[in-house]
Amino acid sequence: MAEPVRIDQLAALRALRRVVELGSFTAAAEALDLSHTAVSRQIKQLEAHLGAQLLNRTTRRFALTDAGKQYYEASRQILDALDDADRAVGRHQARPSGSLRINAPMAFGTLELAGWLPAFIAHYPELRVDLVCNDRIVDLIEDGFDVALRLTRGLPDSTLVAKKLADSPLLLAASPAYLKQHGAPRTPADLRNHNCLAYTQAQHPHQWTFSGPDGATETVSVQGNLQANTSVALRAAALGGLGIISAAAFIVHEDVQRGALTALLPDYPQRPRELYALYPQSRHLSPKVRAFIDFAAAHYRERGWA
Repeated sequence: MAEPVRIDQLAALRALRRVVELGSFTAAAEALDLSHTAVSRQIKQLEAHLGAQLLNRTTRRFALTDAGKQYYEASRQILDALDDADRAVGRHQARPSGSLRINAPMAFGTLELAGWLPAFIAHYPELRVDLVCNDRIVDLIEDGFDVALRLTRGLPDSTLVAKKLADSPLLLAASPAYLKQHGAPRTPADLRNHNCLAYTQAQHPHQWTFSGPDGATETVSVQGNLQANTSVALRAAALGGLGIISAAAFIVHEDVQRGALTALLPDYPQRPRELYALYPQSRHLSPKVRAFIDFAAAHYRERGWA
């Protein structure tokens, strides 16, 4: 009968986590101050101990197997709990530190979050922030994010924890050149005769809903010759005179203030989107995530949108 594989399972779990989150054995070895061979050996010993393959390897890359994904998530929670326990009795518990990986929509991350993120980092200099902006819905756990920010009008069912931070108002706007050529809509219904630029990441890109002066809501089906999955591209098109944009106020408010865009239908506001912070469920929320969420909530409570 074969001897059982003897391993330092905790060290192997930490090695697996580093490999997955950093994306390579080499980077993990550097972070753990070990050789590439030592890290590879720990992973192989862990697989032998479990009797299951955790990683599919090629010469240049790797991917978690289905068993590996389950084991990684379970071990990640164990390691987080251990780290939280260490911090609970450590002298530096009150000061968040380490790496904080944040995901945010492209327009929000570049035009809004970037405005106040430096103040957060200055307040917590022990933190290293990795901000990833894109307009696709990422898997926080699989992609290794600590927290994600979402602008939406309703979150799908999820195992993630969601904390509402603020309401994000919308503005309807077009350039003076477009309005000179096509005229300005006086009611939401007039938008049917205009070139409307659609944001495809919205729940209903071609249906815009307004509240009238009497409080009644009206939904208008719009159409146009440009749609995009990023509001940054739609803003540029609106500035170029292509059509009417419905966008978060933080995207276009400066353009409206300087006259490059004109706000439309002020008596017919659109329902705002909601800004949420999402993070994986955990018995102990890490100090770095808690600090970020608390800072963001305080920012919008005290200062609002720029």
